[in-house]
Formats: sequence, structure tokens, C-alpha cells
Amino acid sequence: MASAAASRAMAQSFPFKPNQRYPDPAVEILDPAFAKYRLYSSTLEQVATGMRWAEGPVYFPEGGYLLFSDIPNNRIMKYSEKDGSLSVFRSSANFANGNTRDRQGRLVTCEHSVTRRITRTEKNGKITVLADGFEGKRLNAPNDIVVKSDDTIWFTDPVFGIAGEWEGFKAKREQDNTNVFRIGTDGKLTAVITDLVNPNGLAFSPDEKKLYVVEWKGTPNRSIWSYDVNPDGTVGNKTKLIDAADQGSLDGFRVDRDGNLWCGWGSNGALQSEPVETGGRKVYQLKGRPEDLDGVMVFSPQGRPLGFIRLPERCENLTFGGPKNNRLYMASCHSIYALYVEAHGAT
Repeated sequence: MASAAASRAMAQSFPFKPNQRYPDPAVEILDPAFAKYRLYSSTLEQVATGMRWAEGPVYFPEGGYLLFSDIPNNRIMKYSEKDGSLSVFRSSANFANGNTRDRQGRLVTCEHSVTRRITRTEKNGKITVLADGFEGKRLNAPNDIVVKSDDTIWFTDPVFGIAGEWEGFKAKREQDNTNVFRIGTDGKLTAVITDLVNPNGLAFSPDEKKLYVVEWKGTPNRSIWSYDVNPDGTVGNKTKLIDAADQGSLDGFRVDRDGNLWCGWGSNGALQSEPVETGGRKVYQLKGRPEDLDGVMVFSPQGRPLGFIRLPERCENLTFGGPKNNRLYMASCHSIYALYVEAHGAT
């Protein structure tokens, strides 16, 4: 209780009242194919609150807990399924953003600012640096990360952590591009994608023949690009899979065993071209209403919208967890929400 209260003191906490009816109206079916993934008697839950910007959730089945970043507060948080407690796992976390587990069950983290590096936390707590520069220059601000079954590590490197003072400290950019990198099992760092403007979330298809990457800027709307993954670790055949034409924010996402993409969603902040009269002032309003966009969009492997999970806050990132790998944890601004579904995260 004390640790939970201390963590909430650093940011706003929001009350949440679960829906008492089944099925929960927060889970919307956009295509009949999504009906089989909705659990009729499962309700959206708020399991933690009190963060400033929750990101990078990763589940550890051995301990039954979720780790996630609270970027502006410069800490990694821990939510325990066993007793529902929320505590600080690591403070002064170099503004950690994305997190994942490697195949040996170790935490791998994108340190988003200050150090601007990829680290691995060993089982004894020691921190090993896996990458902090490319071609003699510092990385930008590692953002999201995934480990392939061959133990190679793939991560995105946009500039968000050094572009201002909110998600870290403003700093000079040294890389010419905002790349997607691959760390080989020999430790060699390779830029596998160099033409995306601020790549963000990334994930592999269940068979790892496709790599999906969010492009935050560079196209009219935020997009997810699909690439063929070659045996030598290169990628090719770039194809746009998803276009957030509804002004969706498209941030982090995960893939289930059937190849569906579960995507964090919300307003991208784009403004209308002309102001409207509001309270005696001319105000430029958003193109997309956050209350209509905040949540999780689910797409088929072909990019067809299947379902939407409506949340009271924008969802930045998510992961599958729980003892059966069918509990969807959604990192959403100030809170963590959870929903049991009839889908399982791809491993």
C-alpha cells in the first residue's frame, strides 16, 4: 500500500468504474471475424494509475508481474498480479521507453535519453550495455524493441527522447537518419531500415517472415509498413499495411498467434485548417476527437480493421500477459488497463 501511494504521488491518478454489464460495451466489433476474440464475460479493468506517460509494458510469467516505463518520471514501474501492488522497479532509469524480454527471460530496455542506449538486465541485476552508438556517433533515442527467435535484437531509433525536455533532456542529434537497427548475436549493430522518418513501434509476424514498423512522420498519416525478412537479417519488399486515416496516433503494438495486430490508438494531435468560435475565441480544434480515438485498434494480417477497445485514455503501447498469455495489458497515459481476451500473444 505504501509503495503504491508513493508512486501515485508523482502524477495524477484517475478513478475508473468498470462496466457491470456483459458483454462490456468498451469492446467494439468492427468485423464479425473479431467476435471470436471477445470474451463475453470479461470486463475492462484499471490495474494501476498515477503515471505521467506510461509506455513499454513487458510481462514476466515466471514472477507474474508487469514492468513498464513512466518516461517523464524517469522510472520503470512494477505491477504484481499476485497482490495487485504497484511499486518502483527502477528509478533514474535514463528515461526508459520500450522494454522486452529476451529468450533467456532477461529484461532488455531502450534507454530513451541521457545514455541513449540499449541495455540488458542480467539475472543478478547487473546492467549490460548492448548498443550505444553507430558508426562512431551516438544513437538518437531508442524507442521500441523486440527480440527474434534467433536471439537477434531489433529496435527503432527516432529522436523523441532528445527533441525536448519532457521525455528526457534536449540534446544534439548525431545520426543522419532515424533507423531501425538489428543487434546480431555477435554484437554487431546494423541499420536494416534507413528511410523511415521517426520509426516507432515494431513487431514480427508469428512466423517471423514479416517485420512491421510504425512510421510516426513522413507520410500523410501515421502508418505501419510491412517488410519481408530475409534469412541473412536484411529486409525488403516494403508495403504499407495500415494507414491511420482517421487521425489515429499509431504507437506501440503487438501481434497475436493468428497474426492480428493489436495497436495502441488515440489522437495524433493534428489541427483543423480553420479555427472555430468557442467561448468568444477562435480556436483551432483537433481533426480527430480523442474521446472517439482513444483505445486499441485490432487489424487482421491483411490490415483490415477487426475490433476496437475503447479506453478513457490514449493507449501508447500494450502487451499480452497473464498465466495463459491472454490478458491484454494496455499502457495508456496515466494508467494501465487490462482485459482478458480469447487471443494469445505471439511468442
